[in-house]
Amino acid sequence: AAPALLSLLNNSQRKTGRHSNRATEIRLGMVSTLLPRTVVLPSSSATAQPYAACRRDAGLYDQPMATVFTRIIDRELPGTFVWRDEQCVAFMSINPLQRGHTLVVPIEEIDHWIDASPQLNAHLFDVAQKISSAISAAFGPEKVGLMIAGLEVPHLHIHLVPIFGVHDLDFANAAESVDPTDLESAAGAIRVALHAAGHSASASQ
Repeated sequence: AAPALLSLLNNSQRKTGRHSNRATEIRLGMVSTLLPRTVVLPSSSATAQPYAACRRDAGLYDQPMATVFTRIIDRELPGTFVWRDEQCVAFMSINPLQRGHTLVVPIEEIDHWIDASPQLNAHLFDVAQKISSAISAAFGPEKVGLMIAGLEVPHLHIHLVPIFGVHDLDFANAAESVDPTDLESAAGAIRVALHAAGHSASASQ
């Protein structure tokens, strides 16, 4: 499959003005930068679709735009979810470092994790711990690595990666694309482990 490229108009973000009027080419999980008006979804055909949500009104560039993660959370863009509650979601990276690479993302748009409330950070790490235990049960890695980088998408996200060595956390080794059926298979294994541990917030899809 061709690399999954989400091309969106990235105007000023809700929480900061640091990303306004900047074009960004986004690969989820690891992201480079650029942003026009097409969305190439992760599919075997990798067909481009017009991105109709970007209106060309006079006031467009003055309006805050949702991040790509918010569009995934709102199901405007595809995502393979393993967790959803009132404060956060978790879905599979489409550029995984390893099979099972998962992102924990707050529903609220916050760029830098140090700007999140202590209560939200505590919740995110609690969910990350639960999902990491499920990843460990599903894939049997040496450890589950955790990272917050935040340079790719201006929306706080925690990377959870099953690792067998430190090289498994090198973004230079991230997959350029992955078959959606493989993502669903990995997500299904995580959901099964979450349900087995009694966690009801794990997403069915």
